[in-house]
Amino acid sequence: MSSYVGSPHAARPGESGPLRLLAYLALAVTLLVLDHRGGWLSWVRTQATVLVQPLRSIAGLPGTVRGALRDGLASHASLVEENRRLRNELLVANARLTRLRNAAVDNAQLRELLGVVERRGLDVQLVPILDIDLEPSRQRLVLRAGSRQGVQRGQAVIDAGGLLGQVIETTPTQSTVLLLTDPDHAVPVMVARNGVRLIVYGRGDRLELRDIPLNQDVQVGDQLVTSGLGGRFPPGFPVATITALHPDDSQAFLVGELRPAAQLDRGRDVLLLRPGAAPDLPLPPVPGEPGEAEDPAAQGEPAAGSSESPIPNNESQPPQEATG
Repeated sequence: MSSYVGSPHAARPGESGPLRLLAYLALAVTLLVLDHRGGWLSWVRTQATVLVQPLRSIAGLPGTVRGALRDGLASHASLVEENRRLRNELLVANARLTRLRNAAVDNAQLRELLGVVERRGLDVQLVPILDIDLEPSRQRLVLRAGSRQGVQRGQAVIDAGGLLGQVIETTPTQSTVLLLTDPDHAVPVMVARNGVRLIVYGRGDRLELRDIPLNQDVQVGDQLVTSGLGGRFPPGFPVATITALHPDDSQAFLVGELRPAAQLDRGRDVLLLRPGAAPDLPLPPVPGEPGEAEDPAAQGEPAAGSSESPIPNNESQPPQEATG
């Protein structure tokens, strides 16, 4: 027989379970009562919380990261949408601002045109510009008014600054204007300071004076106005200002460079002088000494220098016009 090893008083399997459970319950109740009355376990709970906090943070890290990513993506999408909306609003605002600026410019130009009409008592027709053709060999405007609106060939065209050109062609709804700078255009003028008569020629992109006698009383800064010769343009309308004088290739005459008085490359509207309705306008005030206004030159007579060396251009001929 095999010998029995163990305590003779050892409990049989299954008999210690209820006893152990009762002992644990009694210990738990005792600890609860003691902690409730004396707070003996508060320090233990505090230390346990401190020890468990890192583990709790690590356990909640995936959820925290997931929430942060979700919020970040939502915030990025919101920012992208807001950025797109703000860009669209900026484009709309810029477009409105541009329209307001253009309207302000148009309003200012119309006020200038109206001021010219009121100051000079002109009978004019306001016409919008439809198209432009500013090639070096062709300087013309197309107006949105034709024979149905009373536009006629030969009408003078002006703006707030001065003379622009003349109408050379009309259709029922449109008309073509030959600008001063067109190579086929010439206009009789006079120096506002002393009445010396000259002819201004177009050079494609600028104006010039030709064949000025060396002893002619013409200076840089002189203002040129229409003389009225030829009957095409009424007298007294500003045409250009002399900006430079230099000898020509033959060294026998002077050539003058000019700055147009009118804004040939700007504006949306022009004024058409009605035939036979423009009054004879006085010349601009003559600067200088008080007695200068009594000079015969101021009355339209040639200056002293011009009597000896007349301008070698026959000004009795009307300005040239384009044939097509």
